[in-house]
Amino acid sequence: MTKEVRVRFAPSPTGALHIGGLRTALYNYLFARKMGGKFLLRIEDTDQTRFVPGAEEYIQESLDWMGISPDESPWKPGDVGPYRQSERKASYMSYALDLIEKGHAYYAFDTAEELEAMRERLTAARVVQPQYNSITRTQMKNSLTLSPEEVKERLASGDPYVIRAKLPLKEEVRFHDLIRGWVLVHSSTLDDKVLMKSDGMPTYHLANIVDDHLMGITHVIRGEEWLPSAPLHVLLYRFFGWEDTMPQFAHLPLLLKPDGNGKLSKRDGDKLGFPVFPLNWTDPFTGEKSSGFRETGYLPDALLNFLAFLGWNPGDEREIFSLDELIEAFSIERIGKSGTKFDIAKAKWFNEHYLRSSAQEDLIAYLQQDAQAAGTTLSHEKAGAIVSLLRDRVTFPGDFWRDSQFISHAPIEFDLEVASKKWNADAATLLQAYATALESGVAAPFDGTAAKALLESTAEATGIKLGKVMQAVRLAVTGLGAGPDLMEVFAILGPQEVAKRIRFALDTLAIVD
Repeated sequence: MTKEVRVRFAPSPTGALHIGGLRTALYNYLFARKMGGKFLLRIEDTDQTRFVPGAEEYIQESLDWMGISPDESPWKPGDVGPYRQSERKASYMSYALDLIEKGHAYYAFDTAEELEAMRERLTAARVVQPQYNSITRTQMKNSLTLSPEEVKERLASGDPYVIRAKLPLKEEVRFHDLIRGWVLVHSSTLDDKVLMKSDGMPTYHLANIVDDHLMGITHVIRGEEWLPSAPLHVLLYRFFGWEDTMPQFAHLPLLLKPDGNGKLSKRDGDKLGFPVFPLNWTDPFTGEKSSGFRETGYLPDALLNFLAFLGWNPGDEREIFSLDELIEAFSIERIGKSGTKFDIAKAKWFNEHYLRSSAQEDLIAYLQQDAQAAGTTLSHEKAGAIVSLLRDRVTFPGDFWRDSQFISHAPIEFDLEVASKKWNADAATLLQAYATALESGVAAPFDGTAAKALLESTAEATGIKLGKVMQAVRLAVTGLGAGPDLMEVFAILGPQEVAKRIRFALDTLAIVD
């Protein structure tokens, strides 16, 4: 019988969820759904000194907004909880002591000063990477160098200690990565990582191994930054005797800055002018604000599609996928090894596609909400006309209101650069005649076709070439030198409003003539 696939996303609540973490969650979700398995969320909060209030809730809200909510989590527990490592604290020490009993770990009583002296000694000896390892541990203060009696005495008297993994001196550690193939690391390059800290909390290395085992995790899909730790984790599975149930590993490629130079960091977004967090985030300690994809105007479907392609490809030319289609097409084998550039222009392209493909009523709702927030009420009919006018020109929902304010509010200022080049006697003559024609009564319906026909007949009657003054006509009615189809704008405004605006422009811009 095939074992149920179980994957987990295990973020630390140390701040806003970075977009790279969200991609990791997405790949875990897609794989679980593709394989008919379960997607778990586990909060790895063993480092209480870095805990940030609100971070857990932020993670939950981000996943829910993206539509990739976990099957099991602190908020939706299954039968392998708790789902916060801090709530599992009592169990970890027994596993660390089991490793000591088996000879795969040891107590270390070294003080901070003694550890620093060791590093300075190794640096002076020109050791490139000073480490507490299979060689240096023989010179330190631990249960491998102290007598059993002294170790017992120190433990009984409450001397501070950590528990370190005892790694072999000369051994090749091999494991198969689903993305990178076989990985081979020599144990001499590894250090004896701390498994239990002096405060009684486990480190990630111990906790994630124990928890993955107890939660039945079958595949560990995580970022490339954890690849150097994987050999230790493989050894720990062996030390515990859990090799038969060791999950398969898949280490995802890095997300790179847009220029490809270096990993995309949490600070790069605001610096480079785009978000790197799914939602807005305000640091509760510093008050520093960072923008989010949601508040910037990205739709969840667009961000899902964009993130999926940051490292994965379907093997064909398709680019647009619904979530269900991503699940159907997804495979770990099609994830690349190399880092992938964070191309925000592509994210905008995806957003344009999904926004412009949205239902008319949804787009009307966006526009009306923004208008209302600005103190303006738009009728459903007028909002629908504006949406139809701008649908093929927008990137974000907020663009509908931003780019249509000239419709709700007549211009009181004009683009003077355009006026200086395009406003002239011919333009004024044509506009004077057009306003008069509009005011004299126009047969219904006054649509874009009728507005254009009347303007063309006015131009013919005045002997003025329309092409030479069209930008001045736009300027008079909108205050701008460019924008959407002007005749459709006229249809939305109606003949009397167009005439009124022209009259105001003629009075205001006369000095530029």
